[in-house]
Amino acid sequence: MTAELEQVDRIIDAYKADPSALIQILLEVQREFNWLPREALKRISERLKVPLSRIYHIATFYKAFSLVPKGKHHVTVCMGTACHVRGSPRILERVEQVLGIKAGETRSDLRFSLETVNCLGCCALGPVMVVDGTYYGGMTVSKVEEILKRYEEE
Repeated sequence: MTAELEQVDRIIDAYKADPSALIQILLEVQREFNWLPREALKRISERLKVPLSRIYHIATFYKAFSLVPKGKHHVTVCMGTACHVRGSPRILERVEQVLGIKAGETRSDLRFSLETVNCLGCCALGPVMVVDGTYYGGMTVSKVEEILKRYEEE
């Protein structure tokens, strides 16, 4: 048994292998690995006695879940109207340059994933970039590299 599957088993055991805790178990596995590996989903299916097809249905329905590896650091750039008119396309372009990936991609070293969203709900702070849940408002092109460098060094 691999160390990864042992960790999945610990998560399942913490919920007493209760099928009604499926979403919580998936969230914890996602938090642990930054994605939902196929082997983990198969183990969850076996242990909870829930069809794998149902688990995939849930994992593909909710945006919080990913079936492909994600980076350790998650970067989001808001492209909503307020942020857009304040320069978010230039912010996104600079983030892509600094990270070496396009929106929707993950770096090959699995350090960063980048995505865009239509609105973060903090329009007065625009343009906004979020890294691992920390909001950076009033973004400028010159701030991008400085902020991302902090996470690169972690």
